[in-house]
Amino acid sequence: MNHLSPPAAGAPVNSPCISVCKIDTTTGWCEGCLRSIEEIVAWGQWSAPQRLDVWRELESRSRELVRMRAA
Repeated sequence: MNHLSPPAAGAPVNSPCISVCKIDTTTGWCEGCLRSIEEIVAWGQWSAPQRLDVWRELESRSRELVRMRAA
């Protein structure tokens, strides 16, 4: 499992944080976990379904970041 893959069904929905905490000024995403500052701040208050929504978004953000860097 890559660190940006959603957790398996029924597994705890843990934070994707990898302790590389720096917000990219171009994307607004953390360079380590690709969450926005708003998502990072709200994470502890969110339900598992809300957290899973973010996890699902991380893979597409990762692909977008690769495209942006290649351009």
